[in-house]
Amino acid sequence: MKGDSLFFLTEEHRSVQETFRRFSRERVAPVAGELDEVGTFPKSLFLELGELGLFGLRYPESLGGSQCDLTAFCLAIREVASGSLSLAAAGAMQSLMGTHFLSKFGNREIQERLFRPALRGEEIGTICITEPDAGSDLSAIKTSAIRVREGYELTGQKMWITSATEADFFTVMARVDGKLTIFLVEKDFRGVKVGRSIPKMGCWASPTSEVAFDKVFVPLDHRLGDEGQGEGELRKILGEIRIMTGALAIGVARAALEESIKYSEQRVQFKKPIAAFQAIQMMIAEMKCDLAASEALVFQTAGLYDRSLEESNAADSRGDEELLRSAAIAKLFATERAVSICDKATRIFGSYGYAMEYPVQRYFRDIRFTLYGGGTSEILKTFIGRR
Repeated sequence: MKGDSLFFLTEEHRSVQETFRRFSRERVAPVAGELDEVGTFPKSLFLELGELGLFGLRYPESLGGSQCDLTAFCLAIREVASGSLSLAAAGAMQSLMGTHFLSKFGNREIQERLFRPALRGEEIGTICITEPDAGSDLSAIKTSAIRVREGYELTGQKMWITSATEADFFTVMARVDGKLTIFLVEKDFRGVKVGRSIPKMGCWASPTSEVAFDKVFVPLDHRLGDEGQGEGELRKILGEIRIMTGALAIGVARAALEESIKYSEQRVQFKKPIAAFQAIQMMIAEMKCDLAASEALVFQTAGLYDRSLEESNAADSRGDEELLRSAAIAKLFATERAVSICDKATRIFGSYGYAMEYPVQRYFRDIRFTLYGGGTSEILKTFIGRR
């Protein structure tokens, strides 16, 4: 597919997009199937993402980043996802949820020892929110931290933790006197135990695990922000998480559409390419329309976030109610349409869409990951409907 429907991009945006598009097509896509089959964390490609600057796109130059906007970040992560959603999921975690609170609340020692190396991919971070009995319902989180001499004692169990087997540090949501508070827990702290990777339908090269914290001592300077500040701070980046998840979905959907077009031009039935049949043309037209609408909505919403930050010059604007609603709409629409696009791709391939030798089966499996990260479709519909 030539060109890009996003006509409003700046030269900086297009430069970022081209950098990561080239990387994805030349370095990631050719080995994505192999990465999937092996099912291990793609460490070398992850380090290359660090060298290209993905992990620092959102962060200011004073912290070692490149101070780009959310639009640029979403363009980059979309391109990586078009090659491998497993790699993109790990990269998204490193670029946003896994490092954000260190950048905002970490002291100088933490930023020099953990945060800056994380922007290069040399240290790996992740966030621990979900628990066996607490997903969308943050009020059900049971992990707790009690005050002890010079710090806290943290106990609890977290579930569905991205990159946990590889992580050097964890950003953990826990309750202090009943209120959610953010803590930095390093992997070598006594009492930290990472469980086995959870077998999943898709994103096989992005390990997801349980993590247990058994009376882990957390120094006072590893509390990120004030006590009871956790839910409010998470809310401030929730919109960005959802927009980013929409961008991930668009990347996979675009790859599925491109493969479908290529296959339909090559596959011959009844003495002509199946692209000549109206039924196939109609599916491809629907896929293209859904993709174009998703791109427009996701990047329009990213632009709203960028302009809001510029105008207010305050990160608190990220928690604005209208922005959160726009982000929820963008994420809901883009992920649901991406699932539909990937489903149609397998239909165009016919029985070969069921064969492991073609990448469309991977798109079909992987894309469902985007339905859950950042809020399920049902939660988003409820959130939008109430407002």
